[in-house]
Amino acid sequence: MERLEAFLAWGGTKKDITFLVLGGVSLLCSIFWGENLPVDPAWVAILLCGVPILLEAIIGLVTAFDIKADVLVSMALVASVLIGEDFAAGEVAFIMQLGGLLEDLTVAKARAGIEKLVHLTPRTARVMTAEGEKIIPAEDVQVGDQLRVLPGETVPVDGVILQGQTSINQAVMTGESLPVDKGEGDEVASGTVNQFGAFTMEATKVGEDSSIQRMIRLVQSADAGKAKIVNLADRWATWIVVIALASAGITWAVTGEIIRAVTILVVFCPCALVLATPTAIMAAIGNATRHGFLVREGDALERLSQVTKVTFDKTGTLTFGTPQVVAVVPLDGATSKETLYAQVACAEALSEHPLGKAVVRCFREEGGGQIPPGEDFQMLPGRGVQVTCQGRQVAAGNPKLLAELGIHLPAQAQTAADRWLQEGCTVIYCGVDGRLAGFLALSDTLRPQAAQTIRRTQAAGVEPVLLTGDNANAAQHIAGQLGIPEVQWSCLPEDKLAYIDASQQNGQPVCMIGDGINDAPALKKAFVGIAMGGVGSDIAVDAADIALVNDDIQELPHLLRLARRMMFTIKCNLTFSMALNFVAIVLAILGILNPVVGALVHNAGSVVVIINAAFLLQWKERSHKEGQ
Repeated sequence: MERLEAFLAWGGTKKDITFLVLGGVSLLCSIFWGENLPVDPAWVAILLCGVPILLEAIIGLVTAFDIKADVLVSMALVASVLIGEDFAAGEVAFIMQLGGLLEDLTVAKARAGIEKLVHLTPRTARVMTAEGEKIIPAEDVQVGDQLRVLPGETVPVDGVILQGQTSINQAVMTGESLPVDKGEGDEVASGTVNQFGAFTMEATKVGEDSSIQRMIRLVQSADAGKAKIVNLADRWATWIVVIALASAGITWAVTGEIIRAVTILVVFCPCALVLATPTAIMAAIGNATRHGFLVREGDALERLSQVTKVTFDKTGTLTFGTPQVVAVVPLDGATSKETLYAQVACAEALSEHPLGKAVVRCFREEGGGQIPPGEDFQMLPGRGVQVTCQGRQVAAGNPKLLAELGIHLPAQAQTAADRWLQEGCTVIYCGVDGRLAGFLALSDTLRPQAAQTIRRTQAAGVEPVLLTGDNANAAQHIAGQLGIPEVQWSCLPEDKLAYIDASQQNGQPVCMIGDGINDAPALKKAFVGIAMGGVGSDIAVDAADIALVNDDIQELPHLLRLARRMMFTIKCNLTFSMALNFVAIVLAILGILNPVVGALVHNAGSVVVIINAAFLLQWKERSHKEGQ
């Protein structure tokens, strides 16, 4: 029973299974007892499995003059019945429906990883009102509403925690296997699950703007039918129908044996040819999904298999996109690193500047202790901040602030700071009581897997390029750390666009990977655009062909190799299906194959094609396994 339920959940339906079971039983009865019964049991298979095929063919012809495989199958069924080959007709109908069910199951399993997002959409939300908690539909939540989320509940919308401590299971959005601790000020995404503590949050993105809904829109736009190679297979199928009819007519006219003509119609059905591509594409999409990629268009993987360059944005793609304190450098000989760090954190505690917030965050994360209380805070736009910290006047900012306060910046201090500036860092100088105490260096840190990703991308035969808006020092330093041979710095959006356009004009298809609004034009222009779905802006995700949900770029080389493997599988399937059809047709013309055996051979080819495509669901490049 458990296996049946699992089978049904995988994409089968009770009606399909019932029809197939009855059809199969009827064929067995026809083999063993057909001669002793007044009516051949094979008619059960013809009626249950063949009539739907006939209806679909007639509807397609009448409504859209759509000549596809079901037209030729219908002709083979009718012809087999007319010459008394009831078993062959039932067999063709049964195996065609079985092949169709196998295709549906393959596609359903391939899409299962992404379609679960639809089923995880939150239904209700617990809104805090003046009268107390009130449960309302999740789609009615407004930006700014305060919500209460209890343990075990799904977060209904995107928001920020106002009160409470908890752990969030983010597997549906990021693939992380372990819960993530969250507290006041932390962001939570819709669709994730609250594991332990209750918390109060403020809604920031609701309805269609929420994370879960954005991912669902990506899923719903995935369509293997958009791939160019699928359309090519459909065109071939139409011509094959015409050729099959001509071949059957000529064979009948020359040999005078209608059974040979019927056999040709049976074996000429282009089912394997039509199944060869969409099953492989959907299986590859399913594989990509399990590795954190949401493929928006079926032909995205087809195009990805042709790229020769991958252009990376730096901030948020190869780096985390959040500044980190990488050095604390005292300069006066009397101040320790710990004291200098605490003084700058005190000065920046009330600052709204991103760098100031980064200093405070890093101080707390590194266990620096309690930030000393500050008084008389002053924000000096374009220069820095000033505060009284434990009775001392502390200033933190750039050289302009030091000059304004009359604090001398000696050559030795400038030399020490230049070393960090040349590596692309930002320097915050600290003056205490009118003298220079030292400085902090902040930098955007590399993702730990970035260097390995670049090496494996090169090993896959694709050239990495860094396109960044950062200055030359920062860009060259990052490129040197990662081993990227080509780097373009100080790039505006139009510069990235121009580079990609020039490369593609020179016959080098480009895959662009980015995360920000400024990357959207380049993502759209590139042969294939991949957006960082976790940290990326909505505009960047909408402009891309593929979204990387968990921002784990180390899976990019797998995606590149998977796209090529998919195309190899498609070509193998197409070659095999055409070769099988050709051999079967020759044998049918020579009279070696009869309709029954021809149906078995033809439909066995369809099953082989589907099974070969299904292997892509679990495919993983060997060297990638070993490198883990």
